[in-house]
Amino acid sequence: MMLTYRLVRLIESHSEQLAHGLLEKVHSSERTTDFRKIPAAELEVRVREIYQNLGDWLLRKTEADIQRRYNEIGARRASQGVRLSQMIWAIIGVKEHLWEFLKREGLVDRPVELLSELELFSLLDQFFDRAIYHATVGYEQVFADRGKARGAERRHGERRGVTAVHHQHW
Repeated sequence: MMLTYRLVRLIESHSEQLAHGLLEKVHSSERTTDFRKIPAAELEVRVREIYQNLGDWLLRKTEADIQRRYNEIGARRASQGVRLSQMIWAIIGVKEHLWEFLKREGLVDRPVELLSELELFSLLDQFFDRAIYHATVGYEQVFADRGKARGAERRHGERRGVTAVHHQHW
């Protein structure tokens, strides 16, 4: 676990570099064109936040913490007009960019280090799988809420129409 902690600290200490590299990928990819609608500063803060606080997210945060944060992110992306597929691809991109960084660092020399790296990858997979799920739930909730609001407006409009017709007969 100590080496896993060291790997996490390495990632956190390179959070600026990781965030910058990922933003370049997101802005140049045809799979994430909707992210060009998001102010660059906002996106950079969100990406850097993940990398800077990775230890907390992997080792201390609960499922409820991940749910709360990623429901919010999903809802925000939906309200910004980012397609669901592109939001999911961007989250996958965060994870893949991180893996590429760890591979470049080449920290694995001994079997113990390999086990620690596998443990870290397992924690990362679990975290990002949950992040994708909860972001999707938050995203879908925006559209469910919009549908409920439209239904309520229609029902309210129909009632007004019935009342208006009723008054015309008197």
